[in-house]
Amino acid sequence: MAKKIKSKLHRKEAYEGYLCIAPWIIGFLFLTLGPVIFSFIMSLCKWDMIKPAQFIGFGNYHTIITDDDRFRQSLKVTAIYAGCAVPIGMICSLALAILLNLNVKGMRVFRSIFYIPAILPGAAVSMVWMMVLRPQNSGIFNAMLAQLAHLFHYSFAPIPWLTTPEWVLRSFIMMSLWGVGGGMIIYLAGLQSVPTQLYEAAEIDGADGWQKFRTVTLPMISPTLFFNLVMGIIGSFQVFTSSFIMTQGGPANASLFYVLYLYQKAFQYLQMGYACALAWILFAVILTLTLIVFKSSKAWVYYEAELKR
Repeated sequence: MAKKIKSKLHRKEAYEGYLCIAPWIIGFLFLTLGPVIFSFIMSLCKWDMIKPAQFIGFGNYHTIITDDDRFRQSLKVTAIYAGCAVPIGMICSLALAILLNLNVKGMRVFRSIFYIPAILPGAAVSMVWMMVLRPQNSGIFNAMLAQLAHLFHYSFAPIPWLTTPEWVLRSFIMMSLWGVGGGMIIYLAGLQSVPTQLYEAAEIDGADGWQKFRTVTLPMISPTLFFNLVMGIIGSFQVFTSSFIMTQGGPANASLFYVLYLYQKAFQYLQMGYACALAWILFAVILTLTLIVFKSSKAWVYYEAELKR
């Protein structure tokens, strides 16, 4: 009798538990897993969202890899951007975090000031940067450079930041520094978790500032470095808002980021099956890079539990 009552109580608890997580399960199945499976099926079809989908197997993938020059250009642009913006952003974020980790009066205000740009809407930020990077001297950057050149008696021609292939990608890489505050906060948390005893021991051994940074700080915050590296790679391959608003991929496809090209195929040319195939290729690229970073992390990421062994 006691066993029956106990089993009924277990079933009741199980039902209540499933009932509580039912909204999440339903949302995951219909809003995440379902669309993912549907997108893979559509990547094997020719579909314009008007006519019924026509199954063509891996035809979309074959066309993308062998015949699509704009795909190669978008992948090249995105790879160059990621290869430059990710390391520069990590270095600047870490340097900023080290400065803001000092015990100085009013430091919380400066932390807030540097973090706020990271949470501003991307569309608004893009509009601001369009005014900053105007090619004429009316642009803030060009006006500042012109004043600086005049001060040192140099001639200055306005830089066409967003209107020439030579400068547009450099402009986007420079813009990426606007959001370093997000990584800065994470680095700051990592720096504040480093035990002060390690620095004291290093000082007793005669270590200078650089040696303490290299032998204590970097190993102790290596999990934070690892996290920011993975998130930076994922984010850099998903740039869309700024290029969509500011350049539409131009000039001459010099700022045609991968996700912008995917959007154009899906919603401008109505090649939804083709766009789904592009999305899955992007997933494969990001997954491959992430796995490489995870594999290499064994050589340079140190966890406190491992250091204590």
